[in-house]
Amino acid sequence: MRRFGTQGPVNPEQHYIVARTEELAEFTKRVKEGRYIVIFAPRQTGKTTFFYAAMDILAAEEPTYLPIHLDFEAYKNLTPSDFYSNLTEDIREEIENLYHKRGEVPSETLSHFLKNMALTDNMSMLRSFRALARIIENHRIVVFIDEFDGIPPTVVSDFLYALRRIYVSRTSPRCPHSLGIIGVKSIAQLNYDRSVSPFNIHDDFALSNFTCVQVQELFGQYTEETGQVFAPEVIESIYKQTGGQPFLVNRFAQILTEEMDIPKTETLTGTHFAEAHRQLLDERNTNIEHLLTNIRKDPRFQTILMRIVSYENSVPFNPDNDIINELATYGVITKGTDRKCEIANPIYLYRIIQAFKPIVNGLERDYFPEDTDGFQYLTSTGQIQMERLLDNFRDFIARAGFRILQVPETPQEFIGQHLLFAYLDQFVTSINGAMYMEVPTGRGKMDLIILHNQRKYVVETKIWRSERLYTEGKQQLAAYLSTEGVAEGYYVVFDHREAPEPRTETEIINGLTIRSYVIPVVQERPSD
Repeated sequence: MRRFGTQGPVNPEQHYIVARTEELAEFTKRVKEGRYIVIFAPRQTGKTTFFYAAMDILAAEEPTYLPIHLDFEAYKNLTPSDFYSNLTEDIREEIENLYHKRGEVPSETLSHFLKNMALTDNMSMLRSFRALARIIENHRIVVFIDEFDGIPPTVVSDFLYALRRIYVSRTSPRCPHSLGIIGVKSIAQLNYDRSVSPFNIHDDFALSNFTCVQVQELFGQYTEETGQVFAPEVIESIYKQTGGQPFLVNRFAQILTEEMDIPKTETLTGTHFAEAHRQLLDERNTNIEHLLTNIRKDPRFQTILMRIVSYENSVPFNPDNDIINELATYGVITKGTDRKCEIANPIYLYRIIQAFKPIVNGLERDYFPEDTDGFQYLTSTGQIQMERLLDNFRDFIARAGFRILQVPETPQEFIGQHLLFAYLDQFVTSINGAMYMEVPTGRGKMDLIILHNQRKYVVETKIWRSERLYTEGKQQLAAYLSTEGVAEGYYVVFDHREAPEPRTETEIINGLTIRSYVIPVVQERPSD
C-alpha cells in the first residue's frame, strides 16, 4: 500500500501524489519550445518531484530528448576547479545512465567524448556542449538543475553568462536545447556581481501550493486503496489550515492515516482532525524547522510579521523591499488579493505567534482570581462558559494596568492580542482542549477557534480603528459563524486610543448571538 510522503521527493509507486497535469503539460510544452526555465519556490513545495515527473514524461513521450538531472546542493563550498570537475563527472554519469536505462549503447564517438570530457571553467563548458550537440545529432539535451542555490558564488555569474551565450547562439542544434533551474531563491536574488542579470533570457514558472481540488484528489487515492473516507469538512479544514502547502497537507494525512491508529472502517471526522491538528501544532517537523529558522534570521522579521498580523491594513506587498522579498522567498508570507501581505497559512501564523511569545510574560498568575482554575469555567456538562471566561480576561487587563507594557519582546501595538492568545492558550491546555487559528490570516484580525467536548467556539480579535469598522466586524463575524454552523461568537477589540471607550455588549445579529468587548490598552506607565 502506498503512503503519504514527507521525506524528500515522492513517486507514484510508493506515495500518493498530486498529478499536477496542467502544470506539467505547460512545463513540457516550454521545454519542447527550447525555453530556459526557472522555478523558484520555498522548500518542500514539491519542486524536485515536479522535475522528476517532467523528466519521466519527456523520456516516455519524446525518445529523442535526453533529460539530464543535476543537483548542486553539495556544491556550495567547492572551489571553481572542483565545481567544474564534479560537474563533468555528473554530466558523464547522467548521460551513461540514461542510455543504460533505455537499453541502448552510446555510439563509439559519444563514449570517447564522454571519457575525455573535462570541464575546467565556463568557456570549456560552453565548447563541450557545442561539441556534444554535433555528436548526438538528432537528440536534444535537456538539463534540469536542482538546488541551484548551492552553486558556489565564485562561479555563478560566469556560469550563467555561458548558458546565456548558448541560448542566444544561432548554432543549431542548440545544447542544451532547454534548461530547467530549481531553487529557493530566484536568479535575481543570487549573489553574483550585482550588475544586470546575466540570465535575463529565462522564463519564470510558478509552482503553486495545492488547490482544494488537488487535496481532494490526493486523499481520494488513499480512499480508493483503503476504503477509508475523509469527511468532506475534514478535507476542507485541512486545506484551509495548510493553505495547500504540500508538506503540511501530506503530514496532516500521515498523522491521520498512520499515527493515530484509527480503524480503516471508520470515517475520518472532525474529532480526528482536531487531534491530528493539535499534534501538528505542537511538533517540530522539518517544515516547521525551516519556518522558525527563517523568521529568526533577521530581528526585523518579528516587527513586520506582527504588523501583518495585527494591523487592519496589513503591510503593502512590496517585492522591492528586502525584508518582504526575503519572507516571501521563504514562503512565510504571500500577496493577498488586495496586494497586502498575508501570512501563508494559519498553521504558520500560530507557530509564528508561539515563536515570538515570551516563555514567561510575568502575568500568568494574574490571569484568574485567586483560588480558581480553568475547570471553574466549565458547565456541569463540560461546556466552556465563554462569556465568563472573556469577562475575566477583560477584568484581568484592567487589573494588570500598566504592567502589560512590561511584557518582554512584544510590540506594544500587539500586546492585547498577544495576551488574549496566551490567556486562552493556557486555559485550553488546562482543560485538554485544542485551539488554532482560522483564515483569514491577517488584516488586523485574528480568528481563534477553540475545540472542546465536541463543540466549537469562535473568538475574533481586532484593534480599534473606527466605529464603522467595529460595527462591520460584528457583521463579518456573524457571516462567518453562519458558514461554520455556530450559534454564538465572541468579538474582542483592543482600544489603543488615548481616550478609549470600554464597552461590553451582547446582540442578536442575523439570528446569531454576538458578545462584543472593547478593551482599553494602557498607553504608558503613570508617573510616580
